[in-house]
Amino acid sequence: MALSLRSPGPSRCGPAPASTPEVEPVSPAELEQYLHEHIPLSKAMEITVVSAGETGIVLRAPLAPNINHRETVFGGSASAIAILAGWSLVHTRLRVAGLACRVVIQRNTMDYLRPVQGAFEARSWFESPEAWEGFLRLLQRKGKARITVLAVLEHGGQVAGRFTGDFVALAGPENPPAVEP
Repeated sequence: MALSLRSPGPSRCGPAPASTPEVEPVSPAELEQYLHEHIPLSKAMEITVVSAGETGIVLRAPLAPNINHRETVFGGSASAIAILAGWSLVHTRLRVAGLACRVVIQRNTMDYLRPVQGAFEARSWFESPEAWEGFLRLLQRKGKARITVLAVLEHGGQVAGRFTGDFVALAGPENPPAVEP
């Protein structure tokens, strides 16, 4: 299944309007443009989208704008790219489902395994891919749902960090969840 991306409009969670045209697949360039326009930190970090797929997102960043006083990647940049890879996965999958929601990170942990001395990547995926359908059902029923995303930070073909994050999708007052009979 190809991912698709549309302009979000107001922060809400509900079905796409009936007049929405057929959704086209999103390219890495389209997702990158979206991130740079809506999350300015991604542009400042010079993040590029390597791939955007149903099962994961891969983001890349160079060392120069993310460097610390030891000439390695600043820990905050490492954490930020991992969070952004996870957020992008949830965000784009919701778009494929035809839902425009506010997506926020609720909590995360980041383990730093080795210093990164050059360009680096964050690769994200769902901790439990089968949890997606339950996540969508709960979101539609209650207007709020949480899902866990994992990511690895890689440099030079080696894992340099591991990330676990819980992301929450929230319905806005414009589109409350449907009430079940």
